Amino acid sequence: MARFFKWTGRALLVLLLILAIGLVHVWYFKPLKADWFYGRVMARFVLDQPEMLSSMRILPGWLDFYSDKLSDASPAAEQKMADMVHDNLTTLHRYQRDALDRDEQLSYDTMEYFLRMQDEGDQFRYLNFPVNQMFGVQSSLPNFMTDVHQINSVADAKNYIARLNKFPAKFDQVLEGLKIREDKKIIPPQFLVEKVLVQMQGFIAKPGTQNPLYTNFKEKLDKLPADKIDTTTRQTLLAQTDASITQQVYPAYQKLINYFKTQQPKAQGNFGAWHLPGGDAYYAWAVKMHTTTDMTPQQVHDLGLTEVARISTEMDAILKSKGLSEGSVGARVLQLSEDPAQLYPNTPDGKQAMLKGFQMILDEVNKGLDAAFDMRPKLGVEVRAVPEYSQETAPGAYYNAGSFDGSRPGIFYANMRDTKENPKFTMRTLAYHEGIPGHHFQISIAQELQDVPFFRQVLPFTAYAEGWALYAERLAWELGFEKDPMDNLGRLRDEMMRAVRLVVDSGIHYKHWTREQAIQYMTDNTGMALTDVTAEIERYMVDPGQALAYKVGMLKILALREKAKLALGDQFDLKQFHNEVLTHGALPLVVLERVIDDWIAKRKKP
Repeated sequence: MARFFKWTGRALLVLLLILAIGLVHVWYFKPLKADWFYGRVMARFVLDQPEMLSSMRILPGWLDFYSDKLSDASPAAEQKMADMVHDNLTTLHRYQRDALDRDEQLSYDTMEYFLRMQDEGDQFRYLNFPVNQMFGVQSSLPNFMTDVHQINSVADAKNYIARLNKFPAKFDQVLEGLKIREDKKIIPPQFLVEKVLVQMQGFIAKPGTQNPLYTNFKEKLDKLPADKIDTTTRQTLLAQTDASITQQVYPAYQKLINYFKTQQPKAQGNFGAWHLPGGDAYYAWAVKMHTTTDMTPQQVHDLGLTEVARISTEMDAILKSKGLSEGSVGARVLQLSEDPAQLYPNTPDGKQAMLKGFQMILDEVNKGLDAAFDMRPKLGVEVRAVPEYSQETAPGAYYNAGSFDGSRPGIFYANMRDTKENPKFTMRTLAYHEGIPGHHFQISIAQELQDVPFFRQVLPFTAYAEGWALYAERLAWELGFEKDPMDNLGRLRDEMMRAVRLVVDSGIHYKHWTREQAIQYMTDNTGMALTDVTAEIERYMVDPGQALAYKVGMLKILALREKAKLALGDQFDLKQFHNEVLTHGALPLVVLERVIDDWIAKRKKP
C-alpha cells in the first residue's frame, strides 16, 4: 500500500510538472494551436483590466481578485499594451493560415485585422483627447461605478469604497498622459475645454451625500436583506462612502479641473484632425480603421454627398405630402419637430412617459420579428435615462451591453436633457437602432456564441456594429413597423444624419471645415434641433472617423443582401442571411463579405 501511494504521488507530480510546462509554453511562447494563442491574447488583456472584468462578469465568484481595483490608464500601461499588440501580431503571422480550416481562418483573419490596425495606429497614440465632453475618466468612471459595480454583499460594498479611494491614482494616470500631449503640442479644441470644465465642476458642486456615487451606492445597499447586513454596518459603509467622495474623489476632480483651467488660454479655436501634428495621416488611418475598408477621405466625402442627395429626395416627397414644400428639407423637418403634438412635455412626468414609450416600442418589435429572425438573444434590454450629470454632453442615446452571466441586462440609454430633441416620429427608429433588432440583438447574440474563440464574442468593429444597427432601422421599416409616413420620415431623418456624417466628418478633418460650417450643413439637411446638432458635430471633432462607420457598414450589409438575393433567387432566406451576419461575432467588412460569399456558394443549387 505504501508503494502504491509512493508511485501515485510521483505520478501526480509528473502530471503537475507536465501541466506547468504546458502552461508556461502557452503563456510565454507560440502555442501549438491558434485557438490557444487567441485565448492567451484575450487572457493577457482582460486579466489586466479590472473594470472590464467587472463589466463582463465572466469569472466565477471565487476568482474575484479584481473588484477592488481600477484599470491602469497610465502612459506606461499604454506602452505595455502597444508592445503586447505588436508581439501578438508577430506571433500570429507565424501560424500558417492555409493550414487552418474555414472557421479557424475566419478567426485568424479577424484577429489579424484587429491587431494590424491597432499596430499601424500606434504612431498616432497621442493624437487624441482622452478627456472630452463625450467620454473620459471624469464621466466614464462614475458611470462604471453606478452602472457596473454590483453590490450583493458587504464585501462588494467594501470593494466599491476601495475603488472610490483609487480615483486619485486613476486621475493622476490620465493627467500624466494629458501633459505628454501638451508637450507634443496636442491642445484640445476650445469647446472641449469649456464643456469638460462645466461637467466636472457640476459633478463636485453638491455635498458628497447628494452625489450619484453616494445615492446610487445607498440604493444598492438598501436592497441588501437584513440578514446580510446589520444597521451599524450599513451606517458605517455609508459614512465611509461619503468620506471617500469628499476626501478622495472630489480632490481628484479638482486637480483635473485646475489642469483644464490652465488649458483655457491655450485652447484657442476649434479645429479638425488636420490641425494636429501629422493629422492628415492620422485621419486617413482613422477612416480605414473605423470603416474597415480602404476608402480615402475624399471617397467618403463623395459618397456622403451622393447619399444626402438621394435621401433628401425621399424626405422631400413625404414633407410635400404634409403640405410643406417651401424651404430646405432640414427647415421643414424642424417645423414638424416643433409641433406640440409630436412632443412630450419637458417635465419629469413627460420624460418618464417618453421612457415608457421607448420600452413599448421595443416590446412591440420584439414580438413581431419571426419573419426575419429564427434566433434571439436570451438577455433582455431595458430603457433608462442618461445620468443627469452627463446629459448635457452625452449623445442622444447609446447602448451598454449586458453581462455575460445574465445578472445585468442590456441597457438602452435615452438622453432626457430636453424632450424636444426626440420628437415622437423619431422614437421608433432610435429604439430599433439602440435596442431591438439593433445593438442589443447584435451584441447579445455575439456574447452568447458557443464554440468560437472568446475574442469573437467581444471584439468591436465599429463599421460592423453600427452598420448593423443602422441596417436594423431600415429592416424594421421594411417589415412594416413604421406604417405611419411620419415614422418613416423619422427613419429617413436619422439615415440622413448618418449620410451627413460622411460629409461633415471628412469636411472637418480633411477639408478644413469650421465647426460652425459643419453645424450649418447638418442643420440644413437633417432638421435636428440645434442643441442636438451641436453635440453631434462636437462629438465628431473629438473622435475622428467614428461617425463614418454607420453608413459605410449599412451600405455594405445591404449590398451583401442584394448580392445574395440575386445569386440565390428563390433559395434566398432572410432568416438565414441574418444568421450568417450575426453568428460569427463582429467582423471587419472585408471579412464579412468573404463569409457571405462562402454562404452563397454553399446554398446554390448544384
